[in-house]
Amino acid sequence: MCFHTSTTHKVKRLESFYKVKLSDESNRISFDKSNYHLNGFAHPNMLIIPQQKSDVLAPAVWGIVPSGKSKSDINPYFKESVKFGSGLNARSEKVFQHFIYRDSIMTKRCVIPVSGFFEPHDQKGKKYPFYITSKSKEPISLAGIYTIIDKVVTFAILTKEASPLFEKIHNKRKRQPVILNIENSHNWLSVDLTESDIQNVLHVEYPEGNLNTYTVSRGLFSPKVDSNVLEILKPVVYEELGLKV
Repeated sequence: MCFHTSTTHKVKRLESFYKVKLSDESNRISFDKSNYHLNGFAHPNMLIIPQQKSDVLAPAVWGIVPSGKSKSDINPYFKESVKFGSGLNARSEKVFQHFIYRDSIMTKRCVIPVSGFFEPHDQKGKKYPFYITSKSKEPISLAGIYTIIDKVVTFAILTKEASPLFEKIHNKRKRQPVILNIENSHNWLSVDLTESDIQNVLHVEYPEGNLNTYTVSRGLFSPKVDSNVLEILKPVVYEELGLKV
């Protein structure tokens, strides 16, 4: 699963990398601020590239809400759905059957640019967070779907069965987000994709050699620790893990 991300690239860098423009210039200062740790369960605003306007970066709330809800329903829905993961992730295997996902997968797909994301490794009941980022320092493109509730965009990150690398890292759930290369990022937003085309994109394996992975402070998972600080991205070695990835 993917419940924790970081977004440290400036908006201008994202605009250049994806060849898009920020949808509302008044949001630039806010999204230029580095977020070293975004906890999905706080339902932060993040930038996405939506299929319906694939030439822009648009603000969206992390946590997909079913179509048909109103803006006033969003926060109550998040409280109600926390036992189901608060809509932060969507299993790619269910996108054409699930009552929420099937309304979005054909016409409301999105790319979520992040600078990295965190996954937990389980060792004797303790969680050790791994940080995953690009070796090239370029943005990582996560595949997602979204809904529009009144004028509020809400989204989920798509996940799939773990690759060999992520099986070692996320060793309990053995899941990972769907990571897109830049070519598939553009393809993912195409209006011409069939169900078969979408399945093909979801099954493309992102090259593991392009990723840098290392353990960080266990404070990431503590509600008592302010983990949205630069120090949270610094490597921390745990001798008891004995894990090489």
